[in-house]
Amino acid sequence: MYKLSRSRVITILAICLVGVFFAVPNVVSNKDMLPSWWQPVNLGLDLQGGSNLLLEVKLDDVLKERMSTNEDSVRQILRENRIRYKSLTSNENGVKVVIENAGARNKAIPLFRKLDDGIVVDEGSDGALLIHYSDVALNQLKARVVEQSIEIVRRRIDELGTKEPLIQSQGADRIVVQLPGLQNPEYVKELLGKTAKMSFHLVDSTAKAGDAKRGKLGGKYKLAYGEMGEPYVITRKPVVGGENLVDAQPSFQEGQAVVSFKFNTQGGKKFGEVTKNNIGERLAIVLDNEVISAPVIQSAIMGGSGVITGNFTVESANDLALLLRSGALPAPLEVLEERTVGAGLGADSIKDGVIASCVGLAAVVLFMVAAYGLFGIFTTVAVFMNLILMLGVLSLMGATLTLPGIAGIILTIGMAVDANVLIFERMREEVKNGRSTRDAADAGFTEAWATIVDSNLTTLVAAFVLFYFGTGPVRGFAVTLAVGIATSMFTSVTVTRLIITAWLMKYKPTKLPI
Repeated sequence: MYKLSRSRVITILAICLVGVFFAVPNVVSNKDMLPSWWQPVNLGLDLQGGSNLLLEVKLDDVLKERMSTNEDSVRQILRENRIRYKSLTSNENGVKVVIENAGARNKAIPLFRKLDDGIVVDEGSDGALLIHYSDVALNQLKARVVEQSIEIVRRRIDELGTKEPLIQSQGADRIVVQLPGLQNPEYVKELLGKTAKMSFHLVDSTAKAGDAKRGKLGGKYKLAYGEMGEPYVITRKPVVGGENLVDAQPSFQEGQAVVSFKFNTQGGKKFGEVTKNNIGERLAIVLDNEVISAPVIQSAIMGGSGVITGNFTVESANDLALLLRSGALPAPLEVLEERTVGAGLGADSIKDGVIASCVGLAAVVLFMVAAYGLFGIFTTVAVFMNLILMLGVLSLMGATLTLPGIAGIILTIGMAVDANVLIFERMREEVKNGRSTRDAADAGFTEAWATIVDSNLTTLVAAFVLFYFGTGPVRGFAVTLAVGIATSMFTSVTVTRLIITAWLMKYKPTKLPI
């Protein structure tokens, strides 16, 4: 007997009701009143307007800095082991040291290999040693730098309160940042363009800037400049690094905007020792190689917190605090491409997408009604339920709908009736073979199931491949296509079957209306 169990009917109806419930926010006018867990589908950059930035991570700068650090370590190893060398230089490709004595060279090579994981030492002519990273270690280092950059960019963007930003890598050294709803990206570009690498250095008040320019300070000190171009001779190695900061907030001191900061336990201990042992000396606060403040240490600061003073406005103090809270970028970022989509263009895209969806839906409905009569009307009900379930699932996932995503929805409308066509054609064949109305209807659903699964599974695999290898809009298309396939299989088979079963049991027809 062609019949559905009560539990199965309840399950089908429950799934439909849950889909309707999560789709409702998409038609609510005042969405700000809705709770965070009950929100409509997010509109992508191309639908609501906004800004798109393509950033390049300057990996060469990171490699130069890393090799400069390795150069200092190599110099220290040579001094500690009293190994004489002729020259020592570094660039982004590695550290080159010339050791003429073969015995000393053989002694130094194993010590250099312990500098860091992945270090390789190549021996060249005239006693030259090239200390560099292996290709595997170099690729791992670059990947880590890009990942860290993405995380820092995400923190800075999130603090701006931009809704649903898209931040992801593109290629080996690029980052795509999409900011829906943001029409002016200049402030964001300025914010992301700052490395925000802060450190604290002691100032040598006895040294002369002229000596520093002529390279007479040695390796312990270096020359840095303030905001107005004033020179400072500071220690090359910071006494406390910005990585020890745990918080930074804008505040006021004697009516002036300042930035208060707080160290972790390790940083607080270092800061306390430095201020205790250097009372009366100046402590330079360096941000991105620029001295933003160099106050005199009046007393020991043991609480692990302090204040950065300077010519801050309320806005600049807030920006600096935001940068320090989010952390320093491991490498500078350069804006390669900037694109802004107007809100009007996004509204036009939505309008065109709605029109295309309605035209596609109308064409499918007309075809199904013309080809299958009453059963075509049943299919139309299932198609509408499929659209509602798609919206509900996308809303529940917190997915972002883009213009290609609308294309995926339109494609799904046409694909939603494929299963019903297979089922109804199977019913026709069974009726021609002399089977009863109910048996033919039952056979239509059971016998066509394998073909339905095969056809939808191949499309689902294609959607997963697009999602895995694609970026941005391609992923949006893949998501809506995959969700549409899943919901269409449910509505085409279970919802349509429920409607046809109810019709068969109520009217008990002797002939199928197809």
